[in-house]
Amino acid sequence: MKRTTEELFAVTAPGLEEVCAGELSALGMEAVRAVPGGVEFSGGLREIYLANLWLRTASRVVVRLGQVKARDFPGLFQGGVRLPWGKFVRPGTRTRVRAASHASRLGHTGRIAATLADAADRALGRPGPPGDGPEQLVLARFQDDLCTLSVDSSGELLHRRGYREEGASAPLRETLAAGILLQLGWDGTRPLVDPMCGSGTFLVEAALIAGNRAPGARRVFAFQGWPRYRPGLWEALSTEAARAERNVEVALRGSDSDPGAVAAASRNAARAGVAQELELAVADLSSLKPSPGPGLVLCNPPYGERLERDSDLRPLFRTLGQVYRQAFGGWRGALLCPDRRLAEATGLTLAKRAALVNGGIRVALFTARL
Repeated sequence: MKRTTEELFAVTAPGLEEVCAGELSALGMEAVRAVPGGVEFSGGLREIYLANLWLRTASRVVVRLGQVKARDFPGLFQGGVRLPWGKFVRPGTRTRVRAASHASRLGHTGRIAATLADAADRALGRPGPPGDGPEQLVLARFQDDLCTLSVDSSGELLHRRGYREEGASAPLRETLAAGILLQLGWDGTRPLVDPMCGSGTFLVEAALIAGNRAPGARRVFAFQGWPRYRPGLWEALSTEAARAERNVEVALRGSDSDPGAVAAASRNAARAGVAQELELAVADLSSLKPSPGPGLVLCNPPYGERLERDSDLRPLFRTLGQVYRQAFGGWRGALLCPDRRLAEATGLTLAKRAALVNGGIRVALFTARL
């Protein structure tokens, strides 16, 4: 039987495209190519399942449904009816279309979405959308009168690993935390310290990496509701992932001056199944003692949404720089910050490693040899 190959796309946050491409290549995917906003690759059901199970840096994995050239809504409807909806949508599953349009005659995204949803109903042989029940997201993007449609295979965004039910203020997204660790080349073989750990996202993601634990092992996905879902294949891949787990042999330590944040980090680690791998403590930044190394010290310090407020944070960043130098000599240091001038208040010799987005704020990842 000929193996079906689909055009696949892993959606990422800005700045994580190359890291995600590296993940996909390591998984053995074919035709991997990083582009702005994500990574193109190809494969069948096995590759779709593997990508959702293992990708640490992608937001979602989508499958190309098809393309429709249209300059009016009747043409869009007729072209939409001819798409293979039945491969991905059961008759009892509602179709939710999210549309975007650029440089095209059809610019009303609400009507685009409604037209394509109607086309799906017609193609599936039903009089209209079903009532309450499962829902399948379809992404439609018009560019120069060409509409590209993709089916979401992930369901909830992939950063929702299932362990973080609570967070400190301005929590770091799991995919971003994992992406930063991978960008820094951290592979779980050297100690990691986060002296401003908040709800513990860096540390939990580090434990998952060090233990070779699949980030998607504890959740469900949209593809499990597809007509051609193969539960046996999914079970086999999940079992294989569980067998590949290893013991965490490296120190992963975090501290924060906020007892509530440390308590949340502890509960998040427990839900992720990595509580035994982390050392968490309530401690002021300036009280940290020298640590044996070498290793990586990494944090996401607080910063204002408006840079004019950042002058109030300079004393904190100066203290952070002092702690990095005094407690982590010989280590590699890294931090997130939206403004180089504020980062330079640390007094460290910094190199900009990556441009990223954290909670809608453009930030840079800075590194330093300590």
